[in-house]
Amino acid sequence: MDLGLRGRVALVAGASRGLGRAVAEELAAEGMQLVLCARGDVSLSQAADAIGAANGTRVVACPANLSEPGEAERVVQTALDTFGRVDVLVTNTGGPPPGKFESHSREAWHQAVRQLLDSVLDLTRAVLPGMKARRWGRIINVTSIAVKQPVENLVLSNAVRAAVTGMARTLANEVASLGITVNNVLPGYTRTERVVELAAHNAAARGVDTAEAFAQWEREIPMARLGEPDEFAALVAFLASERASYITGTSIPVDGGWIKALL
Repeated sequence: MDLGLRGRVALVAGASRGLGRAVAEELAAEGMQLVLCARGDVSLSQAADAIGAANGTRVVACPANLSEPGEAERVVQTALDTFGRVDVLVTNTGGPPPGKFESHSREAWHQAVRQLLDSVLDLTRAVLPGMKARRWGRIINVTSIAVKQPVENLVLSNAVRAAVTGMARTLANEVASLGITVNNVLPGYTRTERVVELAAHNAAARGVDTAEAFAQWEREIPMARLGEPDEFAALVAFLASERASYITGTSIPVDGGWIKALL
């Protein structure tokens, strides 16, 4: 299937590893030019070089901490200076620390808002004028299954990612007539570094080994296994494509059936 993405420009956040890197690899395979950002300077440069070499497309690394004011705007300006536009924005951040409500300070809540919500708002504000002028754009937010079914011991993620969902659903209606779609993709338990860290944390809290923490998740998932990053990335690429031009305002899980809700 030709997704109609060759030659377009994507900005992918959190792209040095995990889901963000898988998304970048998938979009590069479709012939897109990329700007990648993440906090890790060395790992980001290595990812950009590898993805560009593997797919014969231009990939630019722009290290940034999107929790800090002005950083999102700087990354978008790098894309504009390099390619002249951003056609597809994929927002993606690492998750905040696990823990129950009373274990998190006021500052921890503020940091989660800066990390998960403010970064999305800043990136979206920066790319939206150009998308509106060209009357074409894709904004895809990587959120979490937690927005449909809260995950135990992840109160920060459960709360703040829900705010991203509300913003995106509202924005989708505001820009739909301009050829811009806004969607959220909800990863379930996927074999990434973040999930390995959560498994270790949960295992320690329960006094079991990490293998048992993984086994517990697998028992909860109808497919009886964790997802792979490339399975998640495939949906993001489709939502970025010409073929997905009539899909907007959605939150789509990639979770092996873990969410039990009807909608």
